[in-house]
Amino acid sequence: MNPVREWQQDLSPVEGDRSELQQVFMNLIVNAVQSMAEKGTIRIGTRSDASTDQVEVSVADTGRGIPRELVDRIFDPFFTTKASGQGTGLGLSIAYGIITKHGGTIAVESELGEGIRFTVRFPTRLDPSEAGG
Repeated sequence: MNPVREWQQDLSPVEGDRSELQQVFMNLIVNAVQSMAEKGTIRIGTRSDASTDQVEVSVADTGRGIPRELVDRIFDPFFTTKASGQGTGLGLSIAYGIITKHGGTIAVESELGEGIRFTVRFPTRLDPSEAGG
């Protein structure tokens, strides 16, 4: 397996629960590793977008991908494309919940046989109405 890191050095800070955010990214990385059967490339990138006040993290792999008609279902609880006994179908559902709880979004792009890319975006600052003041 070939990991490729594309880090932006001066990322803006993001507010959130560190352990929950770690759970999100561990889930995306573990899914990527499993989809490639230990062969291929995982590309992880980070960048700040000052024009939208967001930080973006992408996790992409060169694994098996998923059919386009299933992309809209991958965040549904208990939905999985893995073989029986290989997963519960809860990981991406939980990740989606954590991301939205932190004011973020997640997008997915996939081509069957070519891999998948998840792009997670988080606000770099709270909306004043959310700051409690």
